[in-house]
Amino acid sequence: MNHTVNYPWFKKEDTDAFFALFQNNLANFVIITVTMLGMGFPASIVFGKVIPGAAVAVMVGNLYYAFMANRLAKKEGRTDVTALSYGISTPVMFVFLFGVLAPAYALTNDPELAWKIAVAAAFLSGLIEALVSLTGNWVRNQIPRAAMLGALAGVAITFIAGEMLFNTFSIPVVGLVTLVIIIVGVIGKVTMPFKIPASLFAIVIGTVLAFTLGYQSTEQISEGLANVGFYPLLPSLAAFEGMGHLFTVLVGLLAVILPITLYNAIETMNNVDAMAAAGDSYDVRECQAVDGVGTMLGAVFGGLFPTTVYIATVGSKEMGAGRGYSILNAAVFGVAAMTGVIAALSAVIPIATVAPILVFVGISMVGTAFQSNERKYFPAVAIAMLPYFANYVMTRFNSDAGETVAGISEGIVPLGQGAMFTAIILGAVTVFVIDRQFVRASIFSLVAAALSFAGFMHAPELAFNAAPQYSLGYLLVSFFLLYCAYQEANSTVKVTKSQSIKESIAS
Repeated sequence: MNHTVNYPWFKKEDTDAFFALFQNNLANFVIITVTMLGMGFPASIVFGKVIPGAAVAVMVGNLYYAFMANRLAKKEGRTDVTALSYGISTPVMFVFLFGVLAPAYALTNDPELAWKIAVAAAFLSGLIEALVSLTGNWVRNQIPRAAMLGALAGVAITFIAGEMLFNTFSIPVVGLVTLVIIIVGVIGKVTMPFKIPASLFAIVIGTVLAFTLGYQSTEQISEGLANVGFYPLLPSLAAFEGMGHLFTVLVGLLAVILPITLYNAIETMNNVDAMAAAGDSYDVRECQAVDGVGTMLGAVFGGLFPTTVYIATVGSKEMGAGRGYSILNAAVFGVAAMTGVIAALSAVIPIATVAPILVFVGISMVGTAFQSNERKYFPAVAIAMLPYFANYVMTRFNSDAGETVAGISEGIVPLGQGAMFTAIILGAVTVFVIDRQFVRASIFSLVAAALSFAGFMHAPELAFNAAPQYSLGYLLVSFFLLYCAYQEANSTVKVTKSQSIKESIAS
């Protein structure tokens, strides 16, 4: 039943929530820009296609979630409804940068083609998430939380916290100060001057320090301003042109896309659930569909990063925000992308200034992986993290990884191939062993054997009998776990019979 309520378009509480959401998305946009330019992608692709496309996804999602908030406010007759925070998923962004875009560029040596392949991957990811919205709860129930979050923690500690900590220390005078501001303001809960959000305060102080101490020059301001112009939001067929390569030469990337998309869908589910606990109950399936459609629309306009509902929504709720901060975020990023302001900010703000923010994001994700699980599942979380250390080495050394790390261990490269699948399966097997559900553990090991056989894991490409040694290994593990299940069943029967005999004698 709809009620007549005066749900405001904007209120003063939306201001703080806007800056919190804005700096989160801004940090992602800056990282995207700096990383892609560092990889060798031309500014025409980065500023003319990727950034506008990502902005389209951010705009569509934020505006739709503002619409959903208005609908919920009218339905429940409340004016204290908060719109869901939305933007590029930070962990998924890193996976797409280093697990999709970098390999595509390394194999094709063509920035235009690599971009098309990554855009196709993003479109496919959005489509999968939209479809997962129909069956997401079932899939979520089959994969233990420790396995999924442990795999994510592996991404977080390597590509997010680790990589960004390296960047933080690249300019220690700037990075260390910014990092401590984040620790004091976000972890220590100390209020910054003029009540400026800690992350925004860190960016301002870090940037001022960089220019004052000579690490940034006015030439970089000029360089940034040179990219200011008009970048229209134009759709293209790039996603469909890249799809042919994605399903042929680079079909192995599906081993990255499928599990990280599933994670993204579950992240949305968990964050919407958290918002429900805070007082605003939204339809999880609709939110997953919105994220999927937003990602696909972004890909059509050149973006290559999946989007999600942010856990920061709960913080916006605590601030008393409504829908205005979401609408304003959509408008600002639309204007910033089309005018090249993102390009200017990326040149002006040093990477050492924004990196500490993402260090905190990364360590928070690792902490959440442990905090969200019972202590007995900690070993499962830990083992699920490990494959991404191998994947990080592979990604950073690209095609030279095999030769570079051969002297360390022959297992690094195959462990890193299909790391997300490996992480989830090792974590799931460990969880089921802890719970003495050996049959379920055996099934996951059998799935691992099939994935290895097809090349989704431990192999450089999809092929028939792609990783025979690993397939055989997982198959033997599956049989062993079935044996453990048999032993467990027999042990239970013996204990039950013994108890029955004792009860009979006692009576």
